[in-house]
Amino acid sequence: MGNTASCCVSSSPKLRRNAHSRLESCRPDADLSREDTGCNLQHISDRENIDDLNMEFNPSDHPRASTIFLSKSQTDVREKRKSLFINHHPPGQIARKYSSCSTIFLDDSTVSQPNLKYTIKCVALAIYYHIKNRDPDGRMLLDIFDENLHPLSKSEVPPDYDKHNPEQKQIYRFVRTLFSAAQLTAECAIVTLVYLERLLTYAEIDICPANWKRIVLGAILLASKVWDDQAVWNVDYCQILKDITVEDMNELERQFLELLQFNINVPSSVYAKYYFDLRSLAEANNLSFPLEPLSRERAHKLEALSIRLWRLQVWEEVSRVRAVFQWRPSPASARTSTRT
Repeated sequence: MGNTASCCVSSSPKLRRNAHSRLESCRPDADLSREDTGCNLQHISDRENIDDLNMEFNPSDHPRASTIFLSKSQTDVREKRKSLFINHHPPGQIARKYSSCSTIFLDDSTVSQPNLKYTIKCVALAIYYHIKNRDPDGRMLLDIFDENLHPLSKSEVPPDYDKHNPEQKQIYRFVRTLFSAAQLTAECAIVTLVYLERLLTYAEIDICPANWKRIVLGAILLASKVWDDQAVWNVDYCQILKDITVEDMNELERQFLELLQFNINVPSSVYAKYYFDLRSLAEANNLSFPLEPLSRERAHKLEALSIRLWRLQVWEEVSRVRAVFQWRPSPASARTSTRT
């Protein structure tokens, strides 16, 4: 997972990725030079260097680019801290647990095995900030994501469905229902957020009250198929959302992939960046991961794992030294063995 996409000098990711795929249809003659043909195709190494520079602005593709949800949440976090300071109210932080000589507190969430419940809460909070702090001017609203044109239930969509921002709890319940019914993992939730931000960047759209459910549904559908070995079929989602049809799910998946320009790769560095940024978002919003005291059984497991990794590193180092200083017979010994 982790290839890079084609690029151009254009500021639009969509144009940037399509520019080099539209090559002029020219058939050069055998006696003409490369300059005379008029194609003047750029060398692949030059295109890759430009691509690395342009992709730095896309957080879902480049590990050094800041995630969009974290930057959008900073405004609200600063406002909360400013309000507490002006009103002389101490910040209502959750009581923290600190390790001591007799007790060590650890949370059960790691980058390789995140906590499912709190990861979904963090993803829902990131989506909430996306909707709340979207572009005020408003961007294009694609029909495939419009809930009024493609409702997820048979109940009538209210006239002001696109006016009121959903609460973080409402987003969490929607995502949790899909993950619980489809038995998806916490890693899939992180990949879902990566695909969501990649869609907003590539398609140059905003997530808003009118389309957030279908955008999240499409991202979950795609992430479950890419990440999990036993993917959930589209017809299975129709069992979860009773009023949606398989044809609608297929069309949603197809257009979502086209808007991503079939770039479904998530490098490990990008995945790790989103995981730690979600932890930063949780800490800034007093949504701490649960801490539990280190038990004797878990301490033995950690010790056994560390010893196993240490032995593996020693064995790899020994193998490397043996490969470098591999013994070879000298010319004299080789002649002696030949005579005998």
